[in-house]
Amino acid sequence: MTKRPNEMTIGEAAHALRARSLTVRELWDTCAEAARTRNPELNAYLELFDADEAVIDAAQIRIDTEKEAAPLLCGIPLAIKDNILIEGHIASAASKMLENYRATYDATVIRKLKERGALFVGRTNMDEFAMGSSTEHSAFGPTKNPHDTSRVPGGSSGGSAAAVAAHLCIAALGTDTGGSIRQPAALTGLAGLKPTYGAVSRSGAIALGSSLDQIGPLTKTIEDAHILYEAIRGLDPLDSTTIPDDLYPARSISAKLRIGVPRHLLAENITPDVRAAFDAALAALEKEGHTIVDVELPTSVHALAAYYVIQPAEASANLARYDGVRYGLAKRGETLLDDYLDSRTEGFGSETRRRILLGTFVLSSGYIDAYYRKADAARAVLRREYEKAFEKCDVVAFPTTLSPAFKFGEKGDPVSMYLEDIFTVTANLTGAPAISVPMGTVEREGRRLPVGIHFTAPHQAEHILFAIGNAVESARNA
Repeated sequence: MTKRPNEMTIGEAAHALRARSLTVRELWDTCAEAARTRNPELNAYLELFDADEAVIDAAQIRIDTEKEAAPLLCGIPLAIKDNILIEGHIASAASKMLENYRATYDATVIRKLKERGALFVGRTNMDEFAMGSSTEHSAFGPTKNPHDTSRVPGGSSGGSAAAVAAHLCIAALGTDTGGSIRQPAALTGLAGLKPTYGAVSRSGAIALGSSLDQIGPLTKTIEDAHILYEAIRGLDPLDSTTIPDDLYPARSISAKLRIGVPRHLLAENITPDVRAAFDAALAALEKEGHTIVDVELPTSVHALAAYYVIQPAEASANLARYDGVRYGLAKRGETLLDDYLDSRTEGFGSETRRRILLGTFVLSSGYIDAYYRKADAARAVLRREYEKAFEKCDVVAFPTTLSPAFKFGEKGDPVSMYLEDIFTVTANLTGAPAISVPMGTVEREGRRLPVGIHFTAPHQAEHILFAIGNAVESARNA
């Protein structure tokens, strides 16, 4: 069956544009029409952008004149998470606090994509200030999973994931603080990459946890993730945490990879069908000649607890600027204290307030040593354990999530929601790159729901993640 243009991958669309079997205008129109048709049902986008005729025409001219030399992303419609600034457009981070904030400049990743001729369909829904794992915590309503609209698409980049999975764009950008790209990728059947910390500039991304956040791609294939990653990566004078290409030792790999599996961490919580899919994915890789090795990561049992100390602490500091005085929602009371209280109470949702309170507590005098500094020390130990594990393997593998997409309201207890990140937070704590790759489906109430396999690689070894991702795709298609 012939694919409609909006169902294509970046690679397929780029080839069709250069072969003149498709025009940039046709590609844009099919994506925009699909978004207008399905977005009322899915709420993947908070805003759909009008067609920019000059940009569309310029992309077509560039492809016609430069042909194969034109960037692969030229003329490709993308979706952008609502916490990444696009000049002239609202960037609300799905919060009432920034509901009317209009960006005055482009994020570095947006500037890079514009230089390559990419098009932007709209800004996507998310958990408020990226705090959540389901996109239920948006101030503007939840996003629904295209595979089953009674279920969540994951989060916090759930809008971007739903937009790609439902073919309302070709690919998307999200942000990942503790799994917010990889977890929704797994729940919607996509590839999702969290790059090495510092590989991609955070300039122009609304901060949640400054030592944890990274921008990355949500795509239909590993090839597309690679294309989008190469477009946005690199040093940036506007972000002092970006890193040169040779900061970490280069890692060479053979055609057959060594896959480390910490089986001691897989005994609890994982649903039997997800565990069976994970074991089957590993068996398929082993059949293709890759090696499965046991590794030990003892501190990983404490990673989630450490993360939910460090992340709220950094969120508390980053969100202190939204005080009703400088910018954002401003409510006026009888006193200055009333201004602060009313603005922050009305501007922030319940989950955001919960994490601000938790973060302020763990940073407070008398508790910072007991909580924050111990969590930071655990992060350092965890990083050393991963470095030791990578002496005997090329990647470490987990299931991305404990289960497939859950139903709305099913994780009402905050702790049960936080457990969704149990396998993904370690990559953010250590700064290592990680990817989620589709590994099949499991059945819930008569529907087949996607699940993902998760790989972590050494710092600046994204090439290994693309290699193992391609291996999983090949094994599934074999």
